[in-house]
Amino acid sequence: MTKPIYTDYFFDEPAYNTHDGGYVPLEVADAPEMALRIPPLLKPDKETATDTYYTVEAQAGETQLLPGKKTKTWGYNTSLLSQTLVFAKGKTMHIDLKNSLPELTTFHWHGLNVPGPYTDGGCHAPVYPGETKHIDFTVDQPAATLWLHAHPCPSTAEQVWHGLAGMVLVTDDQEAELPFPRNYGVDDIPLVLQDRRFHEDNQWDYNQDYDPDGVQGPTAMINGTINPYFDVTTQRLRLRILDGANRREWRLHFSNDLPFTQVASDGGVMPEPVKFTHLMLTCAERAEIIVDFGSVKPGETVTLYSDDTPLVKFRIHDYQREDVTLPDHLVDIPDPEVTPNMPVRKVVMDGMDEYVMIDGKKFNMQRIDARQQVGNVELWDVKNNNKTDSGMVHPFHMHGTQFLVVSRNGKAPYPNERGYKDTVGVNPGETVRIKVRFDKPGVFMYHCHIIEHEDGGMMAQIEAYDPAHPKTYKLMDMDTLMNAFAKERGIDVKDLHLAGMSSYDKMGMKM
Repeated sequence: MTKPIYTDYFFDEPAYNTHDGGYVPLEVADAPEMALRIPPLLKPDKETATDTYYTVEAQAGETQLLPGKKTKTWGYNTSLLSQTLVFAKGKTMHIDLKNSLPELTTFHWHGLNVPGPYTDGGCHAPVYPGETKHIDFTVDQPAATLWLHAHPCPSTAEQVWHGLAGMVLVTDDQEAELPFPRNYGVDDIPLVLQDRRFHEDNQWDYNQDYDPDGVQGPTAMINGTINPYFDVTTQRLRLRILDGANRREWRLHFSNDLPFTQVASDGGVMPEPVKFTHLMLTCAERAEIIVDFGSVKPGETVTLYSDDTPLVKFRIHDYQREDVTLPDHLVDIPDPEVTPNMPVRKVVMDGMDEYVMIDGKKFNMQRIDARQQVGNVELWDVKNNNKTDSGMVHPFHMHGTQFLVVSRNGKAPYPNERGYKDTVGVNPGETVRIKVRFDKPGVFMYHCHIIEHEDGGMMAQIEAYDPAHPKTYKLMDMDTLMNAFAKERGIDVKDLHLAGMSSYDKMGMKM
């Protein structure tokens, strides 16, 4: 039976970000084409058969993005974005988190199933300037494309905008047996999709660009490259695509509607491959796709677009024929039974601009909003309360777990949502049912991943608890956080303003 090729974006068109009042359309930058930057693999400090040791350093630097002056940027072990980390399933990771920035930050392992809140790296795990903290964890989840980014509420959006984001690749033996390209940098390529606005002297100005519904810029930046091209030397490419933007959705397609096959999503390889000509990603979602250039002649160029704007030009060179047929079934996905007598948990994402909330409340770092026993399997109904004719898609993200999408408004999820995910876009007026299990204890956040929305309060916290081993946690408080930022910036705390605070101020609330 021939599998269908999906030709639409699935999400509700009236909710696309193109309809936002503050929408910033992409424009092709007036700059020469450049070879796509491929983030190098971070070299371990030490490695054995069972353990890997890394130092991950958040640092400030300058990056040549446009002709003229370099742009002041932040990155992990580099001036912008990150060197790519590789975590092998079953191995224990020992990571020194070093902060060489002028202000506090955190190191959040987005999609990684680790204890919270300190190892997870949300707002309760600050690393202060000049400080190094250490974490250890054992990797016990399937091969997947995850990512690392800063998460110091309410300055997460600004620090990610500065450049603190990068790829984390989990590997395992099962994925290694599948017929996927996996020669990193040659036919296995990360694509971090972001956008920026350049001001005087090629600098970024987050405060000037600030929008409580999400900061956008007219210039696409792919792996920290403007107007990139990639020289294709193999018939097939595996693209690990991350929507690493603060706000922007990406509606992806190739020139001439060249079909491609998605083989993995946020949490790893999907049960079955799904063929597309058009694919939409909301903020923080990942998709691994395989593109076969067997119908393209050497010397031709195939362009990846978002809507009508070119993102990457793939220049086809001579390659050895490699006609590979993917199996109809890739992996088995565990689908645990719901724990008996568990009520369905209701979560409501509400509002836009400064008025965003979850369950009628703005985020408070000291408040636990929900509790779920480790090992229990529960259903969550996540509703987007925006109006269907004027609302926006809210990407819902959970720390500390990967979930299964059960349904959308009682109907089947999208065809590429049958694997494990940690982020799911929810249309206005829609309820997405997910199946949630925590395997590690801790306090974890769940929130909209339009990053300005989470900074503005569309975020809550759940404690995953083990009744046999109760724990208490020291949670960050707003006064400590504000005093630290003020001290680092050399100002009085009463003069401190972080962009996300405006949402609380406008509603007369405190974080």
